[in-house]
Amino acid sequence: MKFNTSKEPLSMFSYSSLTDIVMLLLIFFLLTSQFVIQTGVKVQLPGSKTNEQSTPTKLIVTLTAGGVVYLGNEEVAIEELPAKINVLKGTLLEENLIIRADKTVAVDLVIKVIDAARASGIEKFTIETEKQKL
Repeated sequence: MKFNTSKEPLSMFSYSSLTDIVMLLLIFFLLTSQFVIQTGVKVQLPGSKTNEQSTPTKLIVTLTAGGVVYLGNEEVAIEELPAKINVLKGTLLEENLIIRADKTVAVDLVIKVIDAARASGIEKFTIETEKQKL
């Protein structure tokens, strides 16, 4: 069997293999990237040198510098927080609460949020911080 070989350059370039590689890279990066859920409430988080990545959850309580409490994006009174957490916990089936407190918030308000969450049956808490530069 004899193969025909020629020394002529290709007259047309095929992009199909290049698009396959780009598509595979896109799928790879989408699968390996982590999606972090951010609420729309802006707070200055306290810094920590040993900051770890928290697991994404929709049970997020945000405490602003003015003392306003948000559950997700909804403003909630501290007295209503246990009932609202209980309802949200039932629909999401999650057991971890992330507390995003501004660095100027009094510890007393954070303790009230933890008490409200414990009254709803949540025992796992994560206090979100920012990574400090060394």
